[in-house]
Amino acid sequence: MEPGEDDAVAVARELHEETGLVVTVGDLIGSVVRSAERGSYEIYDYSCQAVGGRLRPGDDAAAVAWIDGVIFTALDQAGALTEGLGEALRDWDAVPQITKNRPPR
Repeated sequence: MEPGEDDAVAVARELHEETGLVVTVGDLIGSVVRSAERGSYEIYDYSCQAVGGRLRPGDDAAAVAWIDGVIFTALDQAGALTEGLGEALRDWDAVPQITKNRPPR
């Protein structure tokens, strides 16, 4: 967060910088504490709705994609997600839903 930002402003700014999307920030869905080299980080995750922009990777990612529950489960089972992400999203009831024949957004 930048000085003076509230959570919603910081979330919208970060998502735009890192994904190219413009979002409406919704409710807090959960939080985690992650250890870091110098202490720890408190991470707050919010529900967001994309309302504009174009999905693209930011400077810290090689690729981005919209995924559904099938792909999420496959990535989770393969150990390809950030450690603890699958468990946290399941605990928060925020795992992507399984959809059929959904066109890409």
